[in-house]
Parts: sequence; C-alpha cells; structure tokens
Amino acid sequence: MSEETYRHWRTERDDDGILWLSLDREGASANSLSAEVIAELDRLLQDIEKSPPRALVIRSAKPAGFIAGADVREFQRIRSHGEASDLILRAHGVFNRLEGLRCPTVTLIHGYCLGGGLELALATRYRIAEDDPRTRLGFPEVRLGIHPGFGGTVRSTRLIGHLRALELMLSGRTLSARAARHLGLVDYAVPQRQLLRAARQVALQPPAVHRPPIWQQASGYGPARRHIAAPYLRKETAKRVSERHYPAPYALIDLWTRYADDPRKMMDEEADSVARLIIGDTAQNLIRVFFLQEKLKALGKAAESRARHLHVIGAGIMGGDIAAWAAGQGLRVTLEDQSAERIAPAIGRAFKHISSRLKDPRAVRAAMDRLVPDPHGLGLKRADVIIEAIFENAAAKQELFRTMESKARPDALLATNTSSIPLEVIGEALHRPERVVGLHFFNPVAKMQLVEVVHGPATDLQCIARAMAFTRRIDRLPLPVKSSPGFLVNRVLMPYLMEAVTAVSEGIRPELVDSAAVEFGMPMGPVELADTVGLDICLSVAEILSERLGIAVPQRLRRMVEAGQLGRKSGRGFYAYSGGKAVKNRPETSDTLPNDLTDRLILSMLNEAVACLHEGVVQDADAVDAGIVFGTGFAPFRGGPMHYIHTSEPAHLRERLLALERTHGPRFKPHEGWSRL
Repeated sequence: MSEETYRHWRTERDDDGILWLSLDREGASANSLSAEVIAELDRLLQDIEKSPPRALVIRSAKPAGFIAGADVREFQRIRSHGEASDLILRAHGVFNRLEGLRCPTVTLIHGYCLGGGLELALATRYRIAEDDPRTRLGFPEVRLGIHPGFGGTVRSTRLIGHLRALELMLSGRTLSARAARHLGLVDYAVPQRQLLRAARQVALQPPAVHRPPIWQQASGYGPARRHIAAPYLRKETAKRVSERHYPAPYALIDLWTRYADDPRKMMDEEADSVARLIIGDTAQNLIRVFFLQEKLKALGKAAESRARHLHVIGAGIMGGDIAAWAAGQGLRVTLEDQSAERIAPAIGRAFKHISSRLKDPRAVRAAMDRLVPDPHGLGLKRADVIIEAIFENAAAKQELFRTMESKARPDALLATNTSSIPLEVIGEALHRPERVVGLHFFNPVAKMQLVEVVHGPATDLQCIARAMAFTRRIDRLPLPVKSSPGFLVNRVLMPYLMEAVTAVSEGIRPELVDSAAVEFGMPMGPVELADTVGLDICLSVAEILSERLGIAVPQRLRRMVEAGQLGRKSGRGFYAYSGGKAVKNRPETSDTLPNDLTDRLILSMLNEAVACLHEGVVQDADAVDAGIVFGTGFAPFRGGPMHYIHTSEPAHLRERLLALERTHGPRFKPHEGWSRL
C-alpha cells in the first residue's frame, strides 16, 4: 500500500496476508457513498491491483451499520443528465475494478446494507451478514424515484436470478440476514461473535462462488423475458403505482427487457436510465420528502428518551394498537380498560400484528410478554409515559386526567391521543397543566409513521422534547403542532373528505370521486379513505371543526352514521366490503368526470394547508409538507402541498379557488394566507 492518507478508509494487513479495509466516513454517524468516498476507494484499489493481498475484506467501522447507500445530498446538487451520468459511470469503473481483483474479496455486513452499499457488496465475491434483527439488506432506490445505478441491475440478476432480483428492486423492500441468505444474496448469516472468524475462513479457504440454479435464470432469456416476464412485471407494477407519476420501476423493467442479454450494454444503459430519472421532478420531489423525513427524525434527538414503561388507558382500536406497537418496539406496556373482557380483543389484535412483523416465534413471545393487560390500572403509578386513548369527550378526558395526575409519578409524561380536543380544555382539570402533551397517532398505527406532538400555551418545553424523543424511541416521526382545532392533519384532511362526501351527495358515483384523487396521485381516494378511517370518526371530527372553523358537514354523512353504516369496520359505508376490501363497480360508458372535481378535492386541501401555515399551527412550510405527506399520504411525488403550490404558480391556484367559490359557494373562498405566497 502507498503512504497516502485517506479521510474515510482505514487499512490493516494481518499476519495471514488479509487486507482489512474499513469504511469510517469522516464527520458522519453513518456511512454513505459520496463521490469522495468512492474516489478514495478507487485509489486504494489501484494500489491493491499493484500488490494484491492474499484476500481483501471490506467492512464498516461504524456501529450503526455497513453502508446506508449513496449520499442522497449529492443527488440534489445534480443539474444535468451529463453530470449525473458522469458520476454514475465513475462509480461503475470503481466497482468493476473491485470485481476484477485477482484475490478473494469478502464483504462483512452488519446493520443496514442498502442501495449503493449493497451494490458495492455485490461487486465482491462473497458476502457475510450478521444474523441480527438490525441487519437489513435491500434496494430502496425506487422510493427516491430511481433504480439501482451502481451496477446492481446486472449483478443482482446474475447472482439470485432475474425475477427474484427484479422483485427486490421494484418493491424497495429490505431483507433480514437470514432471508438474504435464503435468497442467495449473501453467502452466510452468522452471529456477531462469529463474523470475523467466518470472514477469515472464507478469505483463506474460498468456497465456490454462488450461482442461481438454471431454472431461476430462465426468465431472463430473450423470448421468455420479452413476451412473458416483462408484461407480467408491468401489470403487477401498475397495480401499485402509475407510470406517469412514478416512472422509475417502469424504466427498470424496460432496461431489463431490452438489455438483459448483454450485461455490458445493460450496465451502460443503467447509468443513462438513472441519470435521466434523477434530474426529473418525481425523483427530486421524493428526495425532498426523504429529507423531510430526516428532519422529523432529528427533532426526536432534542432530548434523550429514558422511557422503559408505557401505560395506555383505553383498549379500543387506537389505544390497543399503540400498546401493541410499543411492545413490539421493546417497551414494557400495561394496557388499561374497565375490564379484562374489554382488553382481550386488543391483545388478540396485538398478537396478529406482532407475529406478522417479527416472524421469529421467540421475538413474538418476548413482545407479547411485555404487553400486560391491566384492568385495575396498577401500571399507572410506575409508568414513564402515560397515554390516554379513550373516546372523544372533553368531560370524560378531564376526569381521567385528574386521576392520572393524582396517581402518576411526578416526572411521568402525561399524554392524550385526542384528535380534536384542545390541550387547554384538558389542562383545565389539572393542577399542573404544563405536564400535558398530545401524542396524536393515526390509524392504522403500524403503518402510519407520523405522530403529532401537540403543545398548548402552557406546555412545558421539556415535556415537548421528551414527547418527541419518546416518539422516535418507538420508531415514529414526531411533528410538533400547536393546540388548535383539528391540529394540522385532521384540519387539512377534513375539508377534502367532506368535499368528497358532498360530491357523492350530488349524485357523482364514489368510484368517480376516488378516481379523480388517484389520478392526481393520492394513494387512495377520499371516499374509500373516509370508509377506512370510520364514518363515525369523520363525523365526530368534522362536527368539532364545524363548530370552531365553520367546515360544512354534509347531511348524508350524519344519516349514514345514524344507520350504522360506519365504513370498513361495519362492512358497509359508501362501499360494501368483502374480505376487508371495497367492492367497487366497474366504470360505465356513461361515466364522465366533472371538469372541476379534482380541483374541488385538492384545492380544498391546499386552501386549508395555507391557512394552517398562516396561523402558525406548525413552524414552517416544510412542517406542513411533512405532516400532510406522512399523515395523509398526500402524493409524495409532488413533494408536499406547500411545495406543490409553490411549483404550480400560487396566483393561478388562487384564481381556480375563486372560480370554485363562484360556482360552488363560500367554502372555497381563498384564505388570506394566499396573499403572502
């Protein structure tokens, strides 16, 4: 090796002639592949080519994991196709150099090994992963609007078979070490104590290189690929995302369809494809959403969460699911309700949820052992955090908080999961109202990442910080919001849902209303979303907002709730439900989408987002975007509602609101906040 000093890589040659190459990116808590990191690796590999060691082992010096992927911040600075292509082709050259070394090469993996990190690992002959729940391998690039670009499209299909590799790349899902071993993505999955020994053994006595059986490669051959596999993949992908909104998975299928017979050509075309995608609006907006997520995660670092014991009061859908999620995240949880019979259904749901997520029977059993039914409320006195999740009634919540304050430890965090009642109202019942925070989860808890951390004028700043730290402790995203009617998410969401109900009341079929929103890019239409949330809950929140903000509540919604048609949970709402899925009628030839229907739905949401920003419900436009993307699923490829407004000419959108006001009434009157945009 030369005497050159490297900022990010450390080298060590042992007595057996093995060169241990450790990545420790300077100034970062996690490893990622920046242009500088890749350039340093290139210089190292040139030295290794001149004087090859007996074997090369690549590993991470960071405790958190191997490599999280390429440096996403650099993606935002790319301005042209040529610039992107040059960056990718340089990485190709380095990874090809690694693959071409004459000595055995091994990647040692712990923690995350994602995106470009996995592509680097695939350029070595062998991969050994730590068998630990924290180890995750995968290609999440589609979530950023691109696909693997550092040779992963070629090396993954060659290693594990075409369809298996494509499913992994198209889905963006991650694998455990054992699942990766079963797939052939890694050669060995071993406990942490055996990692170094396994790497040394493979380096000194290299086994045969893994190759998939011939039947797994059959789908990659010309006619089968073009006429059977590719159409099938496009059809399945279309069930999840639209090509117009999310071009990356379709670009990957096209790349594979055209060039899988010629790996060298496919590698070149891979670079061109990713370069085109990365400068597009979808990728740039999804990258923006990625950083909004990172921003929320950082908020949880304002204080250290020492929470070990959570007590949840209310074993209904929300309370039970919060308890189950927290137990799955390693906390001891006591779940209180009026009787053991009321708690039992929540325990049953918890077992199903935890079993589907953790898989390992021992981990499931440990999580269920941490979830304790507590009909007498004995855990209240010992808990670090207490969350109230009873029905939405201010008087009932006040009475409960009086009891909580009298019995809880003085340093316990007192939280409410209310979706609409101001903290000041609940705090009236307490001697120390500054202790109360809102922790507003969304349904379903296991899927919705966002938690609104609600604070009132009296809330202690340290309590807010502790609430955000607790939210990160259970792997959710904290968003600080001011105590006000509906907070952020429900306030922005309700006008959208109510406009959908109004449209159905006018005789527009629910399927048409939903299709207008899905065509815009929403993951689910507002009618089906209302059914999913529960029409009774929608009505309750809408009536509270109607009292305080003047949001109109359609009579049809009241009649349906009175008739017991509550949506998915009752088997009938705007749709009938079979097996938990909405039964929708096929489009009719006479169906026509009203010209202004999409505007009615989306602009009602945008208008309320502007109002929330203007009134300081959250800190800034980024917070509005983060809350609505992660709290409602607002079309992520558009970057969030405020970002969409700014990139769509605010004055033009305001004029469209005025046109709706003239046609449909004052509910579309533009909020005064538009004038500031």
